[in-house]
Amino acid sequence: MSRQFGLPLDFLIDSLDIDERSRYEKEEEIRLIVVNTPILNTSSEENEALYITVPVGIILTPDNIITITSHENPVLQLFLDNKVKNFQPSDENLFVIQILEQNVYRFLSCLKSLNHKRNVVERELYNSSRNQDLRSLLNIEKSLVYFVNTLSSNELLKMKMKRSDFLGIRADEYKTDLFEDIIIDNSQALEMANVYTNILSGTMEAYASIISNNLNVVIQRLTLVTIILMVPTLVASFFGMNVNVPFSRAGGSTASFFYIIIFSIVISLLLALWFRRKRLF
Repeated sequence: MSRQFGLPLDFLIDSLDIDERSRYEKEEEIRLIVVNTPILNTSSEENEALYITVPVGIILTPDNIITITSHENPVLQLFLDNKVKNFQPSDENLFVIQILEQNVYRFLSCLKSLNHKRNVVERELYNSSRNQDLRSLLNIEKSLVYFVNTLSSNELLKMKMKRSDFLGIRADEYKTDLFEDIIIDNSQALEMANVYTNILSGTMEAYASIISNNLNVVIQRLTLVTIILMVPTLVASFFGMNVNVPFSRAGGSTASFFYIIIFSIVISLLLALWFRRKRLF
């Protein structure tokens, strides 16, 4: 492909590198734009992010426009399915702008999906603190981290393209306004990603505090129950020794046994009442 279209081999290889940052480059008459887009993570690992970002390379030659990516991409699929309005492959600058526009819309759609899933998981956590729900929140947080970094990189790329007029659209008012709108939408998506990340971080910290507090309450109650039950055990230990039992007669009356039981219960109830008044229960 490099020989057929006269492309620098690095332009093709860089576009397939999943860790490639958003950037643009020009070599003679051939221009390269690398922009990162979100895709659904198909990994089978449970602790992986729901969405990841992968680079899409847009190579502009005097005769062709070539897009290359290492994964099936919903943004490019929209153009293949002819679902983008006013799509004109012959206008290379408008085509690039439309790719950037649909990319931002894809980010906004994924962010709304992540926020909806976060709300669902939080409602589940209100009733039970299951590890599975907590892992789901962690996976959402990983996706948001990817989005924040990618949107920041994409915004910097677009600002540089606008400042250097990399697409050569400064004289075209319609394309310039459209490109500026894309930059604004990208900033909005970045702000949304930051807000959702902060909310989720606060939520995770709040749930960690709630779980720790619930554990402390359970341990406290178990300790108080142990102290209350210790009183009958202590009394029974004393009177279980080889000593004379009070209130007993030589005839072998069993009333003293019940006196001891009642005494132990009364002491335990008084101790429980005292704990109750101290609001320890």
